[in-house]
Amino acid sequence: MRTIVYVDGFNFYYGLKRKKRLDERWGAYYWIDFCKLFQQFLAPEDTLLQVKYFTAPPLSLEKRIRQSALFKANDLINGEKFKVIKGKYIDKPVHCNNCHTDFTKPEEKRTDVNIAVNLIGDCALNRVDKLILVSADSDLVPPLEFIKTNYPDKKLRIFFPPTNYSNDLRDIADRGKVTQLERSWSCFHNAIMPYVVTKEDGTDSALIPPEWH
Repeated sequence: MRTIVYVDGFNFYYGLKRKKRLDERWGAYYWIDFCKLFQQFLAPEDTLLQVKYFTAPPLSLEKRIRQSALFKANDLINGEKFKVIKGKYIDKPVHCNNCHTDFTKPEEKRTDVNIAVNLIGDCALNRVDKLILVSADSDLVPPLEFIKTNYPDKKLRIFFPPTNYSNDLRDIADRGKVTQLERSWSCFHNAIMPYVVTKEDGTDSALIPPEWH
């Protein structure tokens, strides 16, 4: 079955970050090959077409550098099989009722919409047989309900990032079939990349950020 994995990057990253606070060993799993990670969960009849990772560039320069290194390493290993789809931050006006001050707060935009468009679009264009959503964000229930109603032949699976869970998403998965990724730490371990990832022809490379050693 043609399979695409849709990763809610914010949900995944911050879930992993919370897990690291509980167990320091999970810090090693920032530097992972996403295609290799999710390939381990597929059935023999499944073919992993692509991992789509939805996020936005962090506002912090240091975080952007780390994120870019991670994405570059995955691109060098997996090529078009790994795709990053970016949203962005915008300044949202906020008023504090306590101090009566107006200020702006950065707010991430487009990620949920990008995920929804890709989920439905891949079904509409018949690019996929099995969809795996990696998220615990219940805002994604409406597009999933649309798919179940209008494309009942498509298989739908929900993978919950570490420390995250949603009853609403659990209920919409096929037969309630969900996977809690934190129970599969060995799959994360198997997907850790070398400290230096080099392109097959040796023309380019990506280095793990020092903070992730």
